[in-house]
Amino acid sequence: MAKKIELIFKNEAGKNVVLSLDNPFEPVNPALVAQVMEQVIAENAFISSGGALVSKHAARIVERNVSDIQI
Repeated sequence: MAKKIELIFKNEAGKNVVLSLDNPFEPVNPALVAQVMEQVIAENAFISSGGALVSKHAARIVERNVSDIQI
C-alpha cells in the first residue's frame, strides 16, 4: 500500500494545483498541514501554469493498492 498526502491549492487562475508527497507521517496533524500550506503560499515556493498559489483548498491522504496478476 502506497500512501501519499495531497495538498491542494488554488492558483491565480482559480484552478486547483496538487502537490503530492510520499509516505506522510500518521496520524496526520491537520493544524500542521494547514501551517505548512500557508508557508508554501507565503514563500511563493511553487508557481503553476496558472500563476502563483494563492489559497488553500484541501488536503487528503490517498492510499493506493496494487495487486499483480499472474498471466
